[in-house]
Amino acid sequence: MVASADLGGLGAKEGIPVAFNWMQASVLPVALPWLAILLLLFFKPNRCPRAWWILAPVACLTWGIGSLSDLWPSIPSGASDALHDSVAALAVGVAAVWLLSPLLKSRFRILNGLGFLFVLEVFSLVIFAITQDWNETASQAAAACVGLAICAAFIPIAAGLAGLLCRQRYRPLVLCGGTFVTLLGLWMLVLLPLFLVQTAGQNVPAGAVLAPVLVAAGLCFGVLLPFLLLSFLNSLFRERLTRLLRLAPDSPPPAGPDSLLQPATGPNDPHKIRANEIA
Repeated sequence: MVASADLGGLGAKEGIPVAFNWMQASVLPVALPWLAILLLLFFKPNRCPRAWWILAPVACLTWGIGSLSDLWPSIPSGASDALHDSVAALAVGVAAVWLLSPLLKSRFRILNGLGFLFVLEVFSLVIFAITQDWNETASQAAAACVGLAICAAFIPIAAGLAGLLCRQRYRPLVLCGGTFVTLLGLWMLVLLPLFLVQTAGQNVPAGAVLAPVLVAAGLCFGVLLPFLLLSFLNSLFRERLTRLLRLAPDSPPPAGPDSLLQPATGPNDPHKIRANEIA
């Protein structure tokens, strides 16, 4: 490669040749998340058309975070790339939890929460690590990996605590609001001590820590929200979400063939006798 410019009488038109080895960009960082989800869709409980809707929130998050650099051009390219890879990895991790939740069917809420945490951490960190160029940006990738691990830990904790706020009932608004508020509290517990240590002896308003807390909590909740909306609209994933968080349906199931299994009531039924006495 040779740089060339007509400088008139100021010097040579061409500079010293420089060797440059060009390599085609790998498609692995783009294709790997989708390949992971497609493989999980071959899992037996996911072999139905309703399970393929899991691609919708992943696509929305990938497209949304990909357009971030267009909306805010002032964001450095390195930070934008790390944020994009982190959100994409988290999206795959949550999708993996939703697709593998039939395996997380313990009677104990804590075991379901640990399974949620394990699947989300493993898929998110593995996807993120494989898609990074550790030779070029090792320090930046390592810092992003730590932040990703914290986000992947806070999401199941917040969802589990929000499930407790629902009082074992399926309440979408309480679940969403409780999750966001819990994420705010968790990030405040982490970032407030760091803020106090770094600003010790400085005249910095305490409200300055609210901005990073809101950004971090909003990022975690923004990744989880599309999957919650999918669960609210899709009966397959709604059933899995309620089983994962140990929530009961908000309304009693409609009468169906199972009602035939109930014992028939006769004239000597105590409830009918009591109703006749009241009448």
